[in-house]
Amino acid sequence: MNRTETKKHHTARSTEADYSKAERSVRTRRTAAGAVTYFFLALWALIVLFPFYWMILTSVKSYGAYNSEYIPKFFTLSPTLQNYIDAFTAVPLGRYFVNTILFTVLTTAAMMVVITLAAFAFARLDFKGRNAAFLLFLSLMMIPNELVIITNFVTITNLGMRNTFQGLILPSITSVFYIYLLKENFEQVPDSLYRAAKVDGTSDMKYLLKVLVPISKPTLITVTILKVIECWNSYVWPRLITDDEAYYLVSNGIQEIRENGFGRENIPAMMAAVVVISLPLILLFLIFHKKIMAGVSRGGIKG
Repeated sequence: MNRTETKKHHTARSTEADYSKAERSVRTRRTAAGAVTYFFLALWALIVLFPFYWMILTSVKSYGAYNSEYIPKFFTLSPTLQNYIDAFTAVPLGRYFVNTILFTVLTTAAMMVVITLAAFAFARLDFKGRNAAFLLFLSLMMIPNELVIITNFVTITNLGMRNTFQGLILPSITSVFYIYLLKENFEQVPDSLYRAAKVDGTSDMKYLLKVLVPISKPTLITVTILKVIECWNSYVWPRLITDDEAYYLVSNGIQEIRENGFGRENIPAMMAAVVVISLPLILLFLIFHKKIMAGVSRGGIKG
């Protein structure tokens, strides 16, 4: 091997060593950055999940054990399910569940029909004043919910619908935000597809049901799930419009439990009722959280 070849060989080895060193440095920085990121994510998860842990922990403590703790403990050696039994016996919690399921199903189904037709009208139908009407419609989002509740209460009362499922459901069967989200989704479908369908003699309703709805299925699923969660957590309106136990929802049942069931001091029994009421929503979110994220992100992308 002559000097030139030797020099080239040493240069290649030096370059390879420098490349390996740089690669190791990059990997080290990425590993360190990943470790810091996961540390803060784990810390944030701990902060978010701790209230749920504390709720469940309190729900399995007996009333005596809970009151005897001068310093709160982060575990219990004698868990009990008596609080969960009391949650269904002190008040008719089962009936509240049935009312809530009925209210949620009917409200969500009616709202999906209304917002789908409204979004289709704003996205595809060409009528005079469409853009102005839609801007006026969007401006309703700036009105505080408290003002809407007051006007809805007066309207429902004048119609004699207090303490009825109609009174519970009617004010919740539309949503400006969901109409906007669905309209943006419909507008992602090319106009040429709509014109081709019209040339073939397809009606607007058939085009909506056969083309737009299947294409927008992820967003429709997301809106459905979000509406179910909204209905399940509804508190102010059901509490305002109903004072008959026959129409109480689970959210109002908590207040009923506190006032007429366990008493204000029996915190473990109250937490058991909250766990029972919260469990369906937690399971729903865990099962469909990917669809929720996908639907929301898809509705916000145009192109």
